[in-house]
Amino acid sequence: MNRILVVDDDPHIRQVVQFALDKEGFSTVEARDGAEALERFAVEKPDLIVLDITMPELDGTEVCRRIRQTDKTPIIFLSSRDDEIDRVLGLELGGDDYITKPFSPRELVARVKAVLRRLDDSQEIREHEGTAVMEHGRLSLNLDDFTGQWDGTQVVLTLTEFGILRTLMQRPGKVYSRDDLMSNAYELSRIVSDRTIDSHVRRVRKKFADIGAEPVETVHGIGYKLGSC
Repeated sequence: MNRILVVDDDPHIRQVVQFALDKEGFSTVEARDGAEALERFAVEKPDLIVLDITMPELDGTEVCRRIRQTDKTPIIFLSSRDDEIDRVLGLELGGDDYITKPFSPRELVARVKAVLRRLDDSQEIREHEGTAVMEHGRLSLNLDDFTGQWDGTQVVLTLTEFGILRTLMQRPGKVYSRDDLMSNAYELSRIVSDRTIDSHVRRVRKKFADIGAEPVETVHGIGYKLGSC
């Protein structure tokens, strides 16, 4: 049974989200603000976090930033703001998805299932291929712990970032359009804008650039492909 941490300062929102998830067989725990979210995260070790952005004590972006320093647990942001800059900021901080209030509980459950399904899909690929590691040149991905390495240096990736690299590595010479890349790396891609896709790729590049690498190459007017490894 997957455990979901639900974080929102509005008790009604927490109740609606927990009821919808509990009904689908998930186990839920709650937090009322950012500080409590970090405490519950450390104790409960959830499989996924549904995280409101605007909260007292610590806002959701700061909670995400602190968690991402050491952990890659999937995060779905909730926000009452639909500004593109907020959406991109949340994803660039390491969020895996973003839902605007008011939202349909059914849609939220679908998003949660989609993110968790990607975890299961990676496990199935590992079992099918009989190895926990994909390799291409100096780049490797560990399908057990969703981390990447470049020439032996480890890079911590979010689930979406991992999915992008895994997709590119499956066919190293293929040029993927934005839509094709995200349909392979990210479920429910119909809700993802070009700018959001670019923000995920930009974050992947930043992480590898910090260690002197560039695994993703832009093909102008088309999309992306695996860079020289």
